[in-house]
Amino acid sequence: MKTLDEFVEMFAELFDETDSNVFSPDTDYRELDEWSSLIGLSLIAMVDEEFGVALKANDFRSVTTIEDVYNTILSKL
Repeated sequence: MKTLDEFVEMFAELFDETDSNVFSPDTDYRELDEWSSLIGLSLIAMVDEEFGVALKANDFRSVTTIEDVYNTILSKL
């Protein structure tokens, strides 16, 4: 099982132009200039591959931070 810190690193790797130093569990990823629906799809694919969890668009409606996404994944394991 990946730790929260490992998940933050994996999350940061989805972004090409955003400095990895801006990513922390408390980061509101939707406020990042580079955030897009394409990165959202990449996130869904990464979570499926790494955790075996299928996230849906509804799972993102109530989350705002990277830690929220991580906790959503944990709740589905």
